[in-house]
Amino acid sequence: MQVENRVKALVEEKIADRPELFLVAIKMLPNNKLIIHVDGDEGISIQDCAAISRHVGFHLEEENTIEKAYNLEVSSPGVGEPLLLTRQYHKNIGRELSIKLSEGVVKEGKLIAVTDDAILIEEKVKEKGKKVQLVETQIEFNSIVETKVLISFK
Repeated sequence: MQVENRVKALVEEKIADRPELFLVAIKMLPNNKLIIHVDGDEGISIQDCAAISRHVGFHLEEENTIEKAYNLEVSSPGVGEPLLLTRQYHKNIGRELSIKLSEGVVKEGKLIAVTDDAILIEEKVKEKGKKVQLVETQIEFNSIVETKVLISFK
């Protein structure tokens, strides 16, 4: 855990002057691959990822934080990665989401709004013999197990 804490401090130090960028996750995998996911309110550039990678890599080497050889990967979270931070929900307003709830139910709908405690989605609900209706549903964050953005290839 101390590696992750040091990496977190290094990333935050590097992006301190860039309030639109934010750290999403740090993972040290058993195969000595260190993955850092960073994002931005308007996305993040390859140049920003490279600068963060150079900064973190330089300091980890300088301090000999990781004793074994390791691979460092800095990127934005991939398309299939779940949303982890409230800030990521804000970034995805207007997009279709798939939300797995703690009781095992999966809801899908367009993200309309985000508060500190919940999200509001617009679901398509079809009752037998009736037309599809758009229904606004509020979902508390504490009942969400996982949320992914649905990608449309239309």
